[in-house]
Amino acid sequence: MQMLIAGQWVDGNGTIPVTNPFDNSEVDTVPKGTVADVDRAMAFAHEGAKKMRRLSGYERYKLLMKAAELMGQQLEDLAQTITREEGKILAESRGEVSRAMETLIVSAEEAKRLGSEVVPLDGAPDSGNRFGFTLRVPCGVVLAITPFNFPLNLVVHKVGPALAGGNSVVIKPATDTPLTALKFARILLEAGVPAEGIQCITGTGRDIGDALAADPRVRKISFTGSQEVGEHICRTAGLKKVTMELGSNAPLIVLPDADLEKAAQAIAVTGYANAGQVCISAQRVLAHKSIYADLIDALKPKVEALATGNPLDGGTKMGPMVRESDAVRVAAWVEEAAQAGARVIAGGGRNGAVYAPTLLADVKPDMRISREELFGPAVGLTSVESVEEAIELANDTNYGLSAAIFTESLENAMKFAREVDSGNIHINWGPQWRADLMPYGGLKDSGFGKEGPKYAVEEMTETKMVVMHLRG
Repeated sequence: MQMLIAGQWVDGNGTIPVTNPFDNSEVDTVPKGTVADVDRAMAFAHEGAKKMRRLSGYERYKLLMKAAELMGQQLEDLAQTITREEGKILAESRGEVSRAMETLIVSAEEAKRLGSEVVPLDGAPDSGNRFGFTLRVPCGVVLAITPFNFPLNLVVHKVGPALAGGNSVVIKPATDTPLTALKFARILLEAGVPAEGIQCITGTGRDIGDALAADPRVRKISFTGSQEVGEHICRTAGLKKVTMELGSNAPLIVLPDADLEKAAQAIAVTGYANAGQVCISAQRVLAHKSIYADLIDALKPKVEALATGNPLDGGTKMGPMVRESDAVRVAAWVEEAAQAGARVIAGGGRNGAVYAPTLLADVKPDMRISREELFGPAVGLTSVESVEEAIELANDTNYGLSAAIFTESLENAMKFAREVDSGNIHINWGPQWRADLMPYGGLKDSGFGKEGPKYAVEEMTETKMVVMHLRG
């Protein structure tokens, strides 16, 4: 596929292969963008921002609704593309397309809600005969830097609100999974979004990342990815608005009064979906010692039942990781934990980029598999003496994106909600759950700013204060 720059589908300075992570076959190629391509895209986007802000909220609503309709018509093609370039099973890819449609619809609705607020200036001393109100205006050019693991829905989470708010957008998709973003950009054009409003540039972060982030014509950056890259973007960006959705190693606490069958089911679902390549995957299970062995017994068969293989096959429950090197890394972390005393209860094998769903017991809190973000299909269990110890361990991390607890005690649930340092809190389900309309974002090194169309539109618009000094 070609990339979309300045209203044209163009080639670049060479190509980058996009491969199927299951069998390493080439799916397609995309252009290798250059700094010159970035400059051309930004010049066009800068003019596009002026055009987009002149569209009424209702006009932007209609364009986004039309795009959602076209996505529905192309659902199977989009799902097949996601699976072939990213590796998640086809059922998950179809679910992602459906979610992305809903994200776009909610974004469209927010285009009609960019309201003003009357500020009661008469409540201030010496205000005189003055009337005050606010105006919400677009930021201008929004740069959307998106990850590989949800190559459609996380693109829509940035592009939908940006367009709803009257901005122009430049998408930089993940190098591993650019095809879905390019197809989405084509859908937006088909829906009638002005060419100046949407562009999609492909290439490696090494080649074009700094040029994109540092460009002074960009007013807002929305990034989802690793903490390391997020920090680099913040240092490079300068005085710009930024939203950072970064990493995590989500904890899940199981207390003695928990429904163990429900807890085991939630861990199996939220620990291994998309081969664990979700920033809010259940990674650290902190189980009370009184039910620790029973939880292992309940969980082991569920993990062993997760059949791996070709993600295009209907019987496959978990596909490959996006790169074989990532599967090698997960294998090394598991082996390191095993050598330090952890027990491999299920899984532990690798076949190319496919790493078997793995369950470890007796994981110590200081092990790398517990302290860092694994981003792979392995879950570690740690025994705790009390809810207080569990909360202390849950907070003993630089991350704070999502956390969960299983308990039938209202007091313990509320203690957990109040005391755990995490942007998303779940009671009696796993940490990997997100309604696309809710405010979503992390604390600590997991980032700042909120996604969810309503909240993202707020991040992608700015407030003007207007004071009318009236005659007496």
